[in-house]
Amino acid sequence: MKTAIVYESTTGNTEQMAKAIRSGVLAAGGDVTVYHAGAASADEVLACDTIFFGSSAMDGETLEDSMEVFFSSIEKSLSGKKIGLFGSYDWGDGQWMRTWENRVRVAGGELLNGAGVTGRLLPDTDVLAACTALGKTGID
Repeated sequence: MKTAIVYESTTGNTEQMAKAIRSGVLAAGGDVTVYHAGAASADEVLACDTIFFGSSAMDGETLEDSMEVFFSSIEKSLSGKKIGLFGSYDWGDGQWMRTWENRVRVAGGELLNGAGVTGRLLPDTDVLAACTALGKTGID
């Protein structure tokens, strides 16, 4: 099963989460390619069975700019895809993730575990474990 992880990380926190998801995918026997959102190929990503998207929350609880551009460009092509979401934030209450989850549902994507994995600032061991588990779930 082909898997893509597409992420953008402003401070490195979301990057750590992406690495944990990658570990989970590999531990479960999956084939995974990791992309930065600004350099991702829509065709390559959409050719995957499962796609994980990760982004830092930016001001106003929005996706990081390059993730917003990439996600918006393929959003209407997510129907029937297994989608996992993850990311870190520093302020607010996580509304950016709830909005992102809804966008996946509206697009017809299958949101893995029913919700994204979030961490406040530097991901702790519980958040990293949740990311690893999410990676394993994505290739079932």
